[in-house]
Amino acid sequence: MAARPEIPMQDQEFWRKVLTEGHGALLVSHRLFRRLPGPPRCKVCYVPFGGLGGKLSGLIGFQPSRKNPNICAVCCERLPPGGAEVDIAVLFADLRGSTSLGERLGPGAFAAAMNGFYRTATEVLVAHDAIIDKLIGDEVMALFIRGICGPDYHRRAAEAAFALAETAASGLGLPLGTAVHSGVTFVGNVGGEGVVDFTALGDTVNTAARLASAAAAGEVLLGEAVYAAVAERAPDLERRTLRLRGKDTSIAVRVWRAAAGQSLIG
Repeated sequence: MAARPEIPMQDQEFWRKVLTEGHGALLVSHRLFRRLPGPPRCKVCYVPFGGLGGKLSGLIGFQPSRKNPNICAVCCERLPPGGAEVDIAVLFADLRGSTSLGERLGPGAFAAAMNGFYRTATEVLVAHDAIIDKLIGDEVMALFIRGICGPDYHRRAAEAAFALAETAASGLGLPLGTAVHSGVTFVGNVGGEGVVDFTALGDTVNTAARLASAAAAGEVLLGEAVYAAVAERAPDLERRTLRLRGKDTSIAVRVWRAAAGQSLIG
């Protein structure tokens, strides 16, 4: 697990306010830019880098940063290096059997399937106010932060997981395993002078990743704190206790299955 960077107290307070109360310019950017076409996007403010939307936004200075092409130059300047420990929800989803799928489809068809997965995941997660931390290989990682999603960030994370699992199963025909876990996590812009990345670090991230690995195709595993936010809409879900690699104690989760026909989108 990566070590938490040492951040001056005044910078921690700035970041804690941004992450829990929001950043006015950033929230306006989210509402505006997610309506513009043109992926890929800045992972922080959603500004498009491609297509017509990318051309328009580039004219006013929203271009990929030289420090990280996944973040726009404006966000790198607006949000300085630093961060704070706050409670967030972390979503991981990955395709089951991607190696055998690649062998069966061939390189071109497999690349097309993965691009469809990335595009769909981006649309679903952005619609639920997620920060898409990573789209890599056969996996997606997203962050749900109170300062961006609002006080219902746990519920938004669970709803995004349900929507993503249903869309992958019915719309794409892809076997997806998904998990959402929450807890206090270090969040912020980390890195050196040459490279900066907005990300989350800590045990919550590691646990969410391992839960996603334990989810069967079509399953969404929810940590108990996340499940509490949607318990009224999805009562009596199966409770499962798991022993995860690298964890000293077992963890209890709730299990929702996309194939069960329990549509919770919307």
